[in-house]
Amino acid sequence: MAGKRTADGDASDPAPKKALTTSSTLASASSVPNNKTMPTNYSFIEKAPSGCCKIVTFNVNSLAASCKKGFKEYVVAEDPDILCLQETKANQPMAFLLSKTQYPHQTWHCSRAKKGYSGTAVFSKIKPLRVTTGFGAEPIDDEGRLITLEFDTFHLVACYVPNAGDKLVRLDRRMVWDDAMRTHLAALEQTKPVIYTGDLNVAHNEIDLARPDTNHRSPGFTDEERTSFSDTLRGATYPRVDALRHLHPDTRAAAYTYFGYRANCREKTLGWRLDYFVVSEPLLARVAGVVTRNQCYGASDHVPLLLYLRNVEANDDSKCSVETSGTKTESDETKDEPLEAKDELGETKDEPLEAKDKSTDENVAKSE
Repeated sequence: MAGKRTADGDASDPAPKKALTTSSTLASASSVPNNKTMPTNYSFIEKAPSGCCKIVTFNVNSLAASCKKGFKEYVVAEDPDILCLQETKANQPMAFLLSKTQYPHQTWHCSRAKKGYSGTAVFSKIKPLRVTTGFGAEPIDDEGRLITLEFDTFHLVACYVPNAGDKLVRLDRRMVWDDAMRTHLAALEQTKPVIYTGDLNVAHNEIDLARPDTNHRSPGFTDEERTSFSDTLRGATYPRVDALRHLHPDTRAAAYTYFGYRANCREKTLGWRLDYFVVSEPLLARVAGVVTRNQCYGASDHVPLLLYLRNVEANDDSKCSVETSGTKTESDETKDEPLEAKDELGETKDEPLEAKDKSTDENVAKSE
């Protein structure tokens, strides 16, 4: 890893380009919603642009709890083609969460490190060519943080990046993860471009959080993490692009995806942008829009983020019929059996960070 340096204005990062035409524009800071429960009317959700696939990423901060706060109603209204979830805290697949008629291809990666912790899942209407979970290396895979799906024209890497932890006790582990991810992305890009998405647990630049001046040693905004993310964007074969920031280089509060429960952060718009779509540069021309669903707060302490990806006529992923191959996962092999309530809820909630526990406006950091 390169030595410390500020990520702000790093000359090595791809310069923001002129925004592509999008179907939705992000709201100005003065009009950012501050509701604390999920909407009851989803008429603001627009249809995907013609010829586009809709991909959604959402940190649900306990899927069982989120379902009691409007998660399912949101998914029905949004109707994404691919749904990527983080921090499910499920100990095993929740068999009846979403219908296999609607989402026939379901993949779960649950934590083996401890119960009710971390976890990821991906639900897809589109049949992947191949699905794998983890990097294939222990102990880095024991928290259920990574699912990789290969489609006809791209790889989708859906993950929940480890937090650096209270007092940065896991910062070294975070750096190991970032190195492993760069190696993983580079290997995938040898065959197809990549969409790297999820809760990446970093606010890359000062524009990406409400209180940058007082958070330089808070998890998610350390120089080490921000520099590491710059290295990830730099890429190996070709650059990778933070899709939202490419389209909306000056948007601040309307781009925040996380608002801590403490210190009344949602009402005061004290947020962080921690959820991303990062795309290999060759895919950038197919990005038709990135939308922060900042109205959809309450099912979690995060809001959903979505990407519209233009299909390719000659190789339309929505018509993919190739048989699934590769590593078997907990997804399509799972029998439709209900879980006990205790298994869905788990017993361990990710520990809050010290900075998040301080009830101040100045230090409101993201929990694991």
